[in-house]
Amino acid sequence: MAQEPAVIGRMRRRLVLEAPVASPDGLGGATQVFEAVAALWAQVEWTSGTEAWRQGRPEQSRNYRITMRWRDDVDAGRRLRDGDRLFDIRSAADPDGARRRLICLAEEVTP
Repeated sequence: MAQEPAVIGRMRRRLVLEAPVASPDGLGGATQVFEAVAALWAQVEWTSGTEAWRQGRPEQSRNYRITMRWRDDVDAGRRLRDGDRLFDIRSAADPDGARRRLICLAEEVTP
């Protein structure tokens, strides 16, 4: 069996994992805000991008593959922050089931 190259050395980006939380809006309802859960090291790779016209203006979609050490609290609906950049996690999977690393497919969003 071939050895996989060390992935840990490529995890050079410090990201913040954020989880959605309902916050009362003062009118009996709630709005969704995100709060920091953890800081982690990850590798961020651009995978694809598209542009579409919506409501008379161009809108871009940028997709990334984000690799990190395995965690059990990462799933779709959470997001990752890199400074001012936000990445909505669309899916998260353990590629070999060994709980060593986690690969997330994410879309960069404009806040």
